[in-house]
Amino acid sequence: MVESWVLAGGAAVVSAEDVTELLRARIAAGALETVLESASGRTLFVVSNTERAMVMLLDHPGDPGEHATDPGAEGWSDGYVLANGQEDEYPDADTVPLHEGLRIVRRILTTGCPPSDSSWTVDR
Repeated sequence: MVESWVLAGGAAVVSAEDVTELLRARIAAGALETVLESASGRTLFVVSNTERAMVMLLDHPGDPGEHATDPGAEGWSDGYVLANGQEDEYPDADTVPLHEGLRIVRRILTTGCPPSDSSWTVDR
């Protein structure tokens, strides 16, 4: 059975069918960080700068996790604003284009795993 996911601190289940619209609406409203928590204890972080996304998946609290990557991407991007107001900058190789990040998140919510054709770096 695929695990259920909710917005951190929320009670309403976020479905794979609705997650793209939810993330786009949050980004448009200036909420560039979204944290989803699963019933099994995993956490999915999505931080965007409106063009690219840092997508991180943690198995449990304290887990360094893993994150989606864009091998071969060059340069750095800023504007990744966290909920606490901190603004981060990441190498583009450690982020993915926003549309790809949304696809990855949708797949994780659907199957529990990232798409097999996406690139990941394990930070554990």
